[in-house]
Amino acid sequence: MPAASRREQLAWCFYDFANSGYTTVVLTAIFNAYFVGVVAVSVNITNPGTATLLWTLTMATANAIVLFSAPILGAIADYAAGKKRFLLVSTLGCVLFTALLSLVGPGDVKLAIFLVILATIMFSTGENLIAAFLPEITTPDNMGHLSGLGWTIGYLGGLVTLGCCLIYVQWSQTQGGNAADYVPMTNLIVAVIFALAATPTFLWLKERAIARQKQTIMGYFKVGYRRLYHTIVNAREHQDLFRFLITLTIYHAGINTVIVLAAVYAQEVMGFETNDTLMLILIVNVTAAIGAFTFGQLQDRIGSKNCLAMTLVIWIIAILLAYNATTTDLFWLAANLIGIALGASQSASRALVGQFSPPQRSGEFFGLWGLAVRLAAIIGPLSYGAVIFILDGNHRLAILSTLAFFILGLLLLMTVNEQRGRQSAKANALA
Repeated sequence: MPAASRREQLAWCFYDFANSGYTTVVLTAIFNAYFVGVVAVSVNITNPGTATLLWTLTMATANAIVLFSAPILGAIADYAAGKKRFLLVSTLGCVLFTALLSLVGPGDVKLAIFLVILATIMFSTGENLIAAFLPEITTPDNMGHLSGLGWTIGYLGGLVTLGCCLIYVQWSQTQGGNAADYVPMTNLIVAVIFALAATPTFLWLKERAIARQKQTIMGYFKVGYRRLYHTIVNAREHQDLFRFLITLTIYHAGINTVIVLAAVYAQEVMGFETNDTLMLILIVNVTAAIGAFTFGQLQDRIGSKNCLAMTLVIWIIAILLAYNATTTDLFWLAANLIGIALGASQSASRALVGQFSPPQRSGEFFGLWGLAVRLAAIIGPLSYGAVIFILDGNHRLAILSTLAFFILGLLLLMTVNEQRGRQSAKANALA
């Protein structure tokens, strides 16, 4: 199999640039706060935490669907050599449903939930599929560097997309517009940038897998199920992968909570306006890019596991600072520490799964990675939503619930043997 060129590796990285706008604008900075504060504000009449709970339930539903579909689709993509085709479908779907979010206004709760669920399913499926190319285009010794570079470019993509939205928001405000006027348009901005920036990926990234015997649609699903079943039954052969997937599920529950609810927390606890929140997320994207790049370089020297442990400690410190923040200065410090930890932990997580994956089964194994990430995306935000509902909207106390995820994740990470996991992947690649 010929080695991937530098251009092809950059094309792979550029998909991170393309899809980061969806995470940054829709899930983290603008649309989530718009949903809670404008679209679904009427449901807060009986309990001020109801709109937040509804948003977390929406995220949980989307991620539950991906949780069950990702490993099967990954196994099918491996068997049919169809990762790139599947990626194209998921990309077009996310672009379409994100653009349709521009139709959502105050009170359109059902429409918003429906479109966000569809867009998030497509986004998450694409995220799993693009990650599955990683073992094919680089070596295990360089995986941390390339994964870190991808996340770095991705955060820059989020920065560019959010910056474009901020320019539009500020212009709209000078024209007397309010959130209901300018937030819908930001979804169109996200969709257009996603479509344009993903183009190099489809032009230059190659499908290196070799297709097996053609099947009917039901036949492919049976093949996918059999391959996944075989992997789970023979989990002992990949014990460090499965240990890490359990660990990842735990600490990613905390990460997903922060991603989905950061803007809501800034708005409800710190009193941030839309412009304040956008500026916060812009700066955090810069620190996240720095964290991803710096720790990406460090991973190949000291190991992905050690880098990940360092980032989990940073997460714990940052959450404690956010809880104690009564001034914007302390909150900004906490937010930037979160940015560094976010970029570094996501880069290390993807690299570690790549190191534990035989290249010919990367779609399946990254489907399991996607399963773990999506399960975390259900557990974390939903538990936060339940806590905030019980506490009658007290976000400051609710944020402490995320600490448990990072502390337990750090303890479980100590049981993962990185070298043994890499040797297992190598042995199964030769088998």
